[in-house]
Amino acid sequence: MIMHEVLEKIGELGIVPVVKLERAEDALLLGRALIEGDLPVAEITFRTAAAEEAIRILTGELPELLVGAGTVISVDQAGKAFSAGARFIVSPGFNPRVVDYCVTKGIPVTPGINSPTQIEMALERGLEVVKFFPAEASGGLALLKAMAAPYSGMRFIPTGGIDRNNLVAYLTDSRVHACGGSWMVKTELIASGRFDEIIRLTRDAVSAMLGFTFAHLGIYEESRDKASAAAAFLSDLFFFSVSEKTASIFAGQNLEIAQAPLPGRKGHITVSTNDMQRAVVYLKRKGISILPEAAEVKDGRLTAASIDGQVAGFAIHLLQH
Repeated sequence: MIMHEVLEKIGELGIVPVVKLERAEDALLLGRALIEGDLPVAEITFRTAAAEEAIRILTGELPELLVGAGTVISVDQAGKAFSAGARFIVSPGFNPRVVDYCVTKGIPVTPGINSPTQIEMALERGLEVVKFFPAEASGGLALLKAMAAPYSGMRFIPTGGIDRNNLVAYLTDSRVHACGGSWMVKTELIASGRFDEIIRLTRDAVSAMLGFTFAHLGIYEESRDKASAAAAFLSDLFFFSVSEKTASIFAGQNLEIAQAPLPGRKGHITVSTNDMQRAVVYLKRKGISILPEAAEVKDGRLTAASIDGQVAGFAIHLLQH
């Protein structure tokens, strides 16, 4: 079975802000803050009377925002959310009537589970992604790993107790499709109109997820002999260790000397990331593409790539941590 495109998009984004809106008039400002914070997705919970109208406003005014409905506990709510434009449905538990309704209508649905029995109920209905809720209170990542072990085809969206401190630990697990959380969209921030703070916290969450880190600087020489001589000079001067690689030579941990020609007029800057695929999606939203010919794939996963373009004559390489 091919995963629904909406669920694929959620996996690419990696984080789903879980939003409780008391007033529908705050929806547009909230949606714009998420977009500006580089996280164009929102799960609007049906815990308030404003949810349906908020979803209608967001889907009508901000088509670039992926909007879903959360805390859906009845077929009536699911129908209202879908009619308002929600593109996915999330429920706190496994309500068979809600799930069956969504499956029949072709609406992506991620019901809440925290037991193997509920996972098997989801599998019987052809679901590929479920919500692990309440994640931390149920036993956290340790329980998820033990519980998910027999179900290799199922992916999970842990929600409940997820914040910046444990986000990366969850996302590092291959069974975790994305994480849901509300720390960047707290109700009090919305109520007090602190949308600049929501932008800051959202960008910080995306930054934590991607984990961009300077890895090394590459400079070019005309020949292997000249590269070796440069590395020897730096080693003698600064006590850098020299490491011979197939295509280049390292002086210390962060300086690579390679033989030209390679991408980049002067050299390259290598930046590592927690997740190459999500990094590429993030950069695409910024209008930056990857050079297909420079991409490296291992076991079906992207492990390295080069950005199309240069900075001050240096190419930019991306590398999986």
